[in-house]
Amino acid sequence: MASYFQDARLPQQRVVEGVAFPAVLVPSAPASVATGGVDEFLAAVRSERASRLEPLVRDAGALLLRGFPARTAADFDRAVDAFGYEELPYVGGAAPRTNVVGRVFTANESPPDQKIPFHHEMAQVPTFPSKLFFFCEVEPKSGGETPIVLSHHIYKRMKEKFPEFVEKLEKDGLIYTRVLGEGDDPSSPIGRGWQSTFLTKDKAVAEERAAKLGMKLEWTDDGVKTVMGPIPAVKWDESRGRKIWFNSMVAAHTGWKDARNDPVKAVTFGDGSPLPADVIAECGRILEEECAAVPWQHGDILLIDNWAVLHSRRSFEPPRRILASLCK
Repeated sequence: MASYFQDARLPQQRVVEGVAFPAVLVPSAPASVATGGVDEFLAAVRSERASRLEPLVRDAGALLLRGFPARTAADFDRAVDAFGYEELPYVGGAAPRTNVVGRVFTANESPPDQKIPFHHEMAQVPTFPSKLFFFCEVEPKSGGETPIVLSHHIYKRMKEKFPEFVEKLEKDGLIYTRVLGEGDDPSSPIGRGWQSTFLTKDKAVAEERAAKLGMKLEWTDDGVKTVMGPIPAVKWDESRGRKIWFNSMVAAHTGWKDARNDPVKAVTFGDGSPLPADVIAECGRILEEECAAVPWQHGDILLIDNWAVLHSRRSFEPPRRILASLCK
């Protein structure tokens, strides 16, 4: 049988170690998409998932589906379900998010003029998603790309340039510190309050859930200080047999800033010593240099393997509405 999907090339794609990044699929017969609708698309995802879609995600690390008939949040929810991954509850993450429908949430709701630096989703806690889906419900007026970059490639470049720093990072790991208010602060990229972070209004339940993550809580008059770590900053990707730059170091050191938080104190080496600002800045430059940033179009679905790829967000001119779903 002919495939419902065909490969496509975009000017923003990169070729890394001979593989197009991200992989891009479009309908093999665009006219039939209009007549077949969402149900036919979902059936194709189910039937070609194991043979076509998942091998692309494994090889490339990220897959963009463009031009398909998923147009609404409800369509996206059904599309994520069609892939068959189990949902991951969003416990311990920093970004303010709102549930939209089913297993679909808004992506980070921080203000449009703020960039969100590169990170692996929930790298600062031990339970993190293995897959992330993003969906473009409203395409940006301008900007607002979600740049992505291959983690093992960043590890290699950092190891070449800063061998002693990487050696210490691998030995000691990182400690992440964040001060949370009670409620969410949508003006901050890390503005998730403790009640939505731990999905409870009960401090005892929050303590219990934090303990399961290995996180220490220090309560204050109007919130709580969370201390996570030491936690590894470099991991071993078992399925691909390679080391990955699995951390939110640059994001925390440059972007965890709001009325409660000082980025310099937000992340340290696992022994408590400060990270060198010049190395963090150079890592940020390398991430930008190596990334691919495809402009969003309405209906785009981007599937990211969180073991392989870091992502970020560029500032934008509204409107823009990107939805997300996290999977185990």
